Amino acid sequence: MTQMEEFTDQCPYCGEMISMLIDTSAGDQHYIEDCTVCCRPIQVRVTVELDGSWHAQLSHENEV
Repeated sequence: MTQMEEFTDQCPYCGEMISMLIDTSAGDQHYIEDCTVCCRPIQVRVTVELDGSWHAQLSHENEV
């Protein structure tokens, strides 16, 4: 079953607040999503813990 959670943070490029839906039922994830304001590619990293808690981090596309 898909569990979508809303996540809001600043775009690492333009600094504007953006919101996105995170599928926390999919476990740990790493993908690229474009900023809805400046359209630049943002690296999204999602970590889901065993207890169901999760954390998302946004960074520049080429950051390691």
